[in-house]
Amino acid sequence: MARPPSNADPHLQYRRTERLPSLIHSNLPDPPVSTTARLRAALTSDGVDRISRLPDSLLHEIVSRLPAKDAARTAALAARWRGVWRSTPIVLVDTHLLPNGASASSLDVTAAVSHILATHPGPFRCVHLTRSRMGEHQAHLRLWLRLLAARGVQELVLVNRPLPSDVPLPKTLFTISTLTRLYIGVWKFPDAAGLGGASFPHLRELGICSVAVESGDIDLVVARSPALEILNIQGTMKGVHLRLISKSLRCVQICAFVLESVEVVSAPCLERLILSECLSPAGGSCTTVKIGNVPKLSLFGKLETGKYALEIQDTVIMAGIKTSPSMMVTSVKTLSLKVRFGVHNDVKMVPAFLKCFPCLEALHIMSEKCDQPAGKLNLEFWEEVGPIVGVRLRMKVMTFLDYRAQQDEIAFLQYIFQNAQVLKYVLVSAVNPRYTPLSTDDMFSTLLSSVMQLQVRRLTSRSRKLARLGSRSRKLPRLGSRSRKLAIVSTEILGARSNGAWSMHHGLACLICRTSLAWLLSTALVVIEFCGCV
Repeated sequence: MARPPSNADPHLQYRRTERLPSLIHSNLPDPPVSTTARLRAALTSDGVDRISRLPDSLLHEIVSRLPAKDAARTAALAARWRGVWRSTPIVLVDTHLLPNGASASSLDVTAAVSHILATHPGPFRCVHLTRSRMGEHQAHLRLWLRLLAARGVQELVLVNRPLPSDVPLPKTLFTISTLTRLYIGVWKFPDAAGLGGASFPHLRELGICSVAVESGDIDLVVARSPALEILNIQGTMKGVHLRLISKSLRCVQICAFVLESVEVVSAPCLERLILSECLSPAGGSCTTVKIGNVPKLSLFGKLETGKYALEIQDTVIMAGIKTSPSMMVTSVKTLSLKVRFGVHNDVKMVPAFLKCFPCLEALHIMSEKCDQPAGKLNLEFWEEVGPIVGVRLRMKVMTFLDYRAQQDEIAFLQYIFQNAQVLKYVLVSAVNPRYTPLSTDDMFSTLLSSVMQLQVRRLTSRSRKLARLGSRSRKLPRLGSRSRKLAIVSTEILGARSNGAWSMHHGLACLICRTSLAWLLSTALVVIEFCGCV
């Protein structure tokens, strides 16, 4: 279904605009300064200012940790301090220039920033500029960037006020070769073809927040940043193709971004690839996620089974596909999936994805609400799937969020409990009861019942095997101590449930005898916790 035009609902557009600053600021790094320290000279009873006698290196270190406004005030402490702040790399944060609790116009903030940049000779260790409407002060902005380039700024956060959102980002920014961290927000990216040979030789962290970009823009910046380790992308409403090639990238996080495709061609140092709440492109087609040369990738997610088409080494992963070694990413230890358990095609992709990660140690599942469920897939479906190497031999931890006690969810959990031989810890977190007709107690009871049914089936199967062995031998094999514990524990838990011995406490439903219940699931000790809202 075609996406409605962005201006179809002016009220919705207004609410999005109002929320945009808070979303962007929550994604920005904190400035490395203290806004609560009190400034005073340490005078002793003999009237000697001992702090002023400290070596120059220590005085510079003290001043460099203060907001620019407070750093300038240190000149009034004593004659010894008058030249310190002018020769210290300082931190300039425009929000620190305002009186506590006060607001100022964009013009006032712009004037204050211009004054500090004009009077301090640099260098600037860190600069955060987030309070000005840059569209109204583009001449000032170009001057600021030229001064910062000349004075060796290392960390820069440059965010335009929400409206207008199509203010072009000055190309001067790409001449600041001293940057080690750069975050930009609410801009229109300049034409990549016009950047010439600009590069960021020392840039280690790049954040792009609600910036209008074209396919190839981000790829170019990454390619021209040979030291880049962290790439953080948040928010854009136009579908983009990403193609990443980097010898230094270690972490890539993409959040609330409209992606046509993301292809990690070669990233030999990449350890984390995080896709969070990314939006489908226009027309509702799937976003293609291609994994190439990533020998160190250990954390991967959140893959949405109905939204992403996974491709590994030029092979598209499909439901029921026979997995070959070339389709496996053996370095991944932690995987996160988002699944609509009421949709057959989504659920059928779960085992296909899991088989691609044979060394999986931690699995995180988020169950997504399905407005129109298409039937149910019970335990028989998972039994037909058969053993999955990562689940059976490697997986030690699993979390399951937004549990709704649906049959499809229960079947999946039963499969995990039945097959994960080294599982140590499971957390099942129930969805808020206001979003489901079941109470938290009902959801917990359903989970416990499914576990008990699984254990009864296991004990019955074992008893039949023992009976067959006994019929062939005069001496019946002795039931092991672990098996006897299983039978006793089953009785204890059922009795406890009927007596109402478990209860809700501060929103957490705890199993009685957590350790005892663990014996039900595996030959290893497993702890199961159930979290819910009251």
